[in-house]
Amino acid sequence: MPTPVLICDDSSFARKQMARALPQDWDVEISYASNGVEGLEAVSQGKSEILFLDLNMPVLDGYQVLEELSKKQSNTKVIVVSGDIQPEAYERVMKMGVLEFIKKPSSSDVIHDILEKHNLFTRSKGQIKTADFKVELRDIYAEVANVAMGRAADLLARLLDAFVIMPIPKVSMLEISELHMALEHVKLKDKLSAVCQGFIGSGIAGEAFMIFNESSFTDIAALMKYGGVIDEDVELELLMDISNILIGACLKGIAEQLDLTFSQGAPMVLGRHINIHDIQKNNPSPWKKTLAIEIAYSIENKQINCDLLLLFTEDSIEPLNERLSYLLD
Repeated sequence: MPTPVLICDDSSFARKQMARALPQDWDVEISYASNGVEGLEAVSQGKSEILFLDLNMPVLDGYQVLEELSKKQSNTKVIVVSGDIQPEAYERVMKMGVLEFIKKPSSSDVIHDILEKHNLFTRSKGQIKTADFKVELRDIYAEVANVAMGRAADLLARLLDAFVIMPIPKVSMLEISELHMALEHVKLKDKLSAVCQGFIGSGIAGEAFMIFNESSFTDIAALMKYGGVIDEDVELELLMDISNILIGACLKGIAEQLDLTFSQGAPMVLGRHINIHDIQKNNPSPWKKTLAIEIAYSIENKQINCDLLLLFTEDSIEPLNERLSYLLD
């Protein structure tokens, strides 16, 4: 009898990637869930002797799923597959009884070795059947951004010795006049500091904006063990340090997945002690449309909030779509 396997991930692209990475001669029956609530329902229906679980999901995330499985004393064997590769993320899930932790994107060789290691692989005479669901380009963009932001969060977590709360990236095709919608959650009364850095490579170009809530600087300085007076110069140094880490790591993560290389321009401070509308007003874009990817980072139990906004030029969209389509082949 085939082993019931559940793939729980909010990204249809990630679910498809995961299914493709499983051994094709494995004697299993695969089910899918797009969030933690659906995942727990599938477990209760007996569809999950083995669960491949994402951590960063809406409705109910992977950590909450693990907590519920623990309460119910479930016998489901859980393998976490996540873009959140912070040391703290690994430690937390392993303490919750997870069998293994795999970083995204998943590798067929790694998965096969894990299945063999835990005696979970039973060979079938035929090939496994995977669901033929449609994957939208927007979903691929979001998953590529998810993996890239996980690498950036890992660097930031190691620098600050803190746990970075991983958001779900937002992907939008916007008119430049609608750009403020991408940051609608930023309160107008909040004072901000912002850095911009251009990037270009293989016919793809854009600008990365790092936007900091200024109340973050005190906690950032404390985590970086800065003991002096936090004046304008110190705030600027902290702003540039964090911006370099997050922008550089995120662009590198995207570039590696799409098999390209970005050259980055010098970072430029767009403004200090301004509000969100001032950023767009003082720095008008020459483009009419943009592909916008927004990643809102925060630090657990700290007043540290910052937004990374990647804006790709209108001319970059077609070559980007072509490279993304290769990931589906």
